[in-house]
Amino acid sequence: MSESQSGPKIGLWLIGGCGGVGATTALGLAALARGLTDTTSLVTALPLFNGVGLTEPGQFVVGGHEIRKASLWEAVCEMHERANVFHHRIMEGCREQLEAWQANFRPGTVIASGSTIAKLADRPEVFAAESPRQATDRIKADIEEFRLRNHLETVVVAHVASTEPTFDMGEAHQTAAALQKAMLDGGAKDLLPASSLYALAAIELGLCYVNFTPSTGASIPALVDLAEQTGATLCGKDGKTGETLMKTVLAPMFAHRNWRILSWVGHNIFGNRDGVVLDDPANKAAKVRDKDAVIPNIVGYKPTTLVSIEYVPSLDDWKTAWNHIHFQGFLGTKMILQFVWQGCDSLLAAPLVIDLARLSLLARARRQKGVLTHLACFFKAPMGSEVNDFFRQFTILENYVRDCRGN
Repeated sequence: MSESQSGPKIGLWLIGGCGGVGATTALGLAALARGLTDTTSLVTALPLFNGVGLTEPGQFVVGGHEIRKASLWEAVCEMHERANVFHHRIMEGCREQLEAWQANFRPGTVIASGSTIAKLADRPEVFAAESPRQATDRIKADIEEFRLRNHLETVVVAHVASTEPTFDMGEAHQTAAALQKAMLDGGAKDLLPASSLYALAAIELGLCYVNFTPSTGASIPALVDLAEQTGATLCGKDGKTGETLMKTVLAPMFAHRNWRILSWVGHNIFGNRDGVVLDDPANKAAKVRDKDAVIPNIVGYKPTTLVSIEYVPSLDDWKTAWNHIHFQGFLGTKMILQFVWQGCDSLLAAPLVIDLARLSLLARARRQKGVLTHLACFFKAPMGSEVNDFFRQFTILENYVRDCRGN
């Protein structure tokens, strides 16, 4: 897909943009715009989406927030060396663009993001003594400066940073008015986690916000309320890329065949920076919660389930999952299905980030606001939707796209 630069320029602001997912997203956009790769793995390249007016890869300009002294090019080289991904031709063909986009990156924040994530940070600016209001205003200023300097029509903010610990909400998180009052009153340092400060900044600017992580982000009633007021669009959370995608594909089969699942055990091992963070039990809890919830939702009862996530450094970005499904068939006969999934985590996630940016912009063009429930098929814990069955989710997306065409 070689795209012209015609049409308005659009910003893609990546939170944690110099990590594996962010750098792969940037490399993918640059490669697509230059015709150096095909559209395999892009859902929005399916014939279903032809003619609906999606933003083309060549229209995107990348920037973002980062807490580490890292760059897009360094991240791409690190993944190439450690995970043996990316062809030299693609890397060299996109290097100049990645280095140019690096000028758009600014220091992020580690407010209430947990000690494990804070340990990854080596940019002194991210430890600034800021209130939640001050941090949000700085984030907004960075995004607005990016938009104006690059002459962008709008910006999509996509959260692709490491998983934060779970967050407990209180009364201040229930309505936009209550949250705004708490912010104006100074707000406790931990009033909102970092992921939600980025979300708040995007929402106050009326932008499209995508949360591809299990972190809290915009999944707070007050932020959903505020998005309806500002016209921002929201989607998330926790991108569905591998093992959980398989669960939401296979579980409907058991339901439709009337086989009873007795137990479903999933063991996950991987070794990238995400693995380092998820080795902390506090951070791991959010990921396990999302992975473990989908089976009961689909089949309508609670079999015995177990999800484990372990850090194995040698695997780097190659996430490997082994699943053991024990089920009961006719005449009480017990049977077993097992599968092994191994995929390069960042290469599975990055095209979906591009898809979600394009589909969020489509919704914005249609004057939608608030939670985009039709994007549930991309997430483990979809905001605003109780549907986890992948086929039902995709049918919802298909119907939405047909409605866009007026069919």
